[in-house]
Amino acid sequence: MSIFADNTLLINACVRPESRTMRLAQRVLEHLGGKATELDLQREGLRPLTAETLRERDNILLRGALDDPMLCYARQFAAAEQIVVAAPYWDLSFPAAVKTYFEHVNVNRVTFSYGEDGRPVSHCHAKRLYYVVTAGGPILPPNHGYAYVKSSAETFYGIPEIECFSAELLDVMGMDVSEILGNAEAWIDKYFAR
Repeated sequence: MSIFADNTLLINACVRPESRTMRLAQRVLEHLGGKATELDLQREGLRPLTAETLRERDNILLRGALDDPMLCYARQFAAAEQIVVAAPYWDLSFPAAVKTYFEHVNVNRVTFSYGEDGRPVSHCHAKRLYYVVTAGGPILPPNHGYAYVKSSAETFYGIPEIECFSAELLDVMGMDVSEILGNAEAWIDKYFAR
């Protein structure tokens, strides 16, 4: 089954030029078809929110200026039809840039709002989110990076289909890296063939 969409967002948190995570993410993108907009978190240089930037964002929201450049990441995320997060396994989760990115995405009145019962109501269009991760060693349970993104996608963004594709043990002596990556690609192929 090929899922075609012209509005796929690739959130690229890969740091190394020959990223094994990006190799698997590209395989996912091949199955999705259409055009993907890549957001390279290294190039974006996002900074964590501070008291000052939160005040600025709150003022923007109070004015109802939802087209303000400060909200561009939230608007882009909300508009995407499907999302691929490519994030290597670092320090039991993902690179810090991923958390910083989601701080900029999780904006009340843009990607979600609170309903009368206090629960988040999604303003996002995405029906699918794919989390792609590779690790030099084992991915220890729970997979904190995927768990964070999955929980956010379910709780705030209302994304019904969420899947994690992974390859691990890639830096362990004696392991066949080509075989491990090939098996991960075959898993991706099988998932999209269903």
